[in-house]
Amino acid sequence: MKIALVSPYDWTVPGGVNSHCTHLREQFVERGHQVRIVAPSSRPIEQEDVVTIGKRPLSVPASGSLARISLSLTLAKPVRQLLAEERFDIVHVHEPFMPMLTINFLRYSEAVNVATFHANRGRGHFFYYTWGRRHLRRWFRRLDGKIAVSPAAAHFVEQYFPGYYNTIPNGVDIARFSEGSPPLAEYRDGKVNILFVGRPEKRKGLTYLIRAFGQVKAQRPDTRLIIVGAGKFDRFKRSVQSMKIKDIVFCGYVSDDDLPRYHHSADIFCAPATGFESQGIVLLEAMASGLPVVASNIEGYAGVFTHGVEGLLVLPKESEELAEALLSLVDDAPRRQAMAERGRQRAEEFSWQRVSQQILSYYERLLHERELTGLQTEPAGAK
Repeated sequence: MKIALVSPYDWTVPGGVNSHCTHLREQFVERGHQVRIVAPSSRPIEQEDVVTIGKRPLSVPASGSLARISLSLTLAKPVRQLLAEERFDIVHVHEPFMPMLTINFLRYSEAVNVATFHANRGRGHFFYYTWGRRHLRRWFRRLDGKIAVSPAAAHFVEQYFPGYYNTIPNGVDIARFSEGSPPLAEYRDGKVNILFVGRPEKRKGLTYLIRAFGQVKAQRPDTRLIIVGAGKFDRFKRSVQSMKIKDIVFCGYVSDDDLPRYHHSADIFCAPATGFESQGIVLLEAMASGLPVVASNIEGYAGVFTHGVEGLLVLPKESEELAEALLSLVDDAPRRQAMAERGRQRAEEFSWQRVSQQILSYYERLLHERELTGLQTEPAGAK
C-alpha cells in the first residue's frame, strides 16, 4: 500500500500526534508498505519520507495547551500536487479538522480517507467544533474510516459528529522503556522516588501533586518527587519554596534517550491530571518501565489500567486522597512490585506492533469495501 500519514502539527515540535505518526511509519515500512509523513514545519526538515507543507506555523490554544499549526491559505496547491504525484491508496489524517493542512487533504484526496481523533477536550470546552461543525460536516462526509484512540476521544468527537468510531489506541515503545537504560546514580540513595512527567499546564494537576507530596514528605522523610517536563515551572518552584518542601527536584526538559533512565530511577509514577486526557500515554510508558501508577480517576486514564491491579486511581484535584494513595505504596514495596509486574503485562497490549497491525487491518477492510462499492455501481454488462 501507498500510505500518507498527515499531521497538522509543526514537525519540529515533539508531541503525541507526531510521535504516533513516526511509530506508525516505522511499523508500516517494516511490513513492506510505502509511507510518506506530511506535516507543516517551522524550519527545513531533512528526514526520509517526511514532506513538509506549510511554513511558519502559529501557536493556538487547544485542550489547555498550545498547538503549533499552519493557518496558511496557500496549502491547496502543494497538497493537490503531492496527491497527483503519489497517488496514495490511503490518506490517513490525524486530528482531521484542525486547520488547515488536514482539511485540505480531505478536500482533494480521492484515496481511501481515514481519520484518527486523538483529543478529549470535554463538552463545552471546544468552541471550534461548536462554531464550525456545520461547515466541517462537509469534510466529515469525505471520511471512509474513523478511528478514536480511546473511548474518551470517541465520546468527545461524537457529540459533534455522530457516527461509528473504531477504537484503536495509541501505542507504546515497549523495548525503549523496558530495556537497557540504567538508572541515574544520584537518585539511587535509598529514598523512594515519585516521578511526574508532563508540561507545566494547569490540566496536568502538578499543583495537587506538590500539595500531596508535602503531606507524604512530612510523614515519610525518605521520599523524593522528581518532576520532568519541558516548559517554565517557575510558579511551581515558588510554590515549593513558600511551602518549604524539601526533595522536590525540577529536571526540566529531558531527551527521549534519557527519559527511560528517569523511569528506571523511580519507584512510583504519578499522573494527577484534572481532565482533557484522551489516553494516558505517560501511564503506558511508566507501566512498560515497571512502575506502579497513581493517577486521577478521569475517563482517559481509567481505561488504561484497573484500580488496585496495576495502580491506584484517585479523584482529581483531591490532594489528601492523592497523598494517601502515594503513602500506601511508599509503605508497601511488595505491593509496588506486584503492580509493576501486572503493569508490564498490561502495557504489552499497547505495543506498536499490535496497534499498527490493527490499523493496517482496518485499511485493508476499507479498501475492500471501496472495491466492492465500485463493483456494485458498475453498469450492467461491464467487464
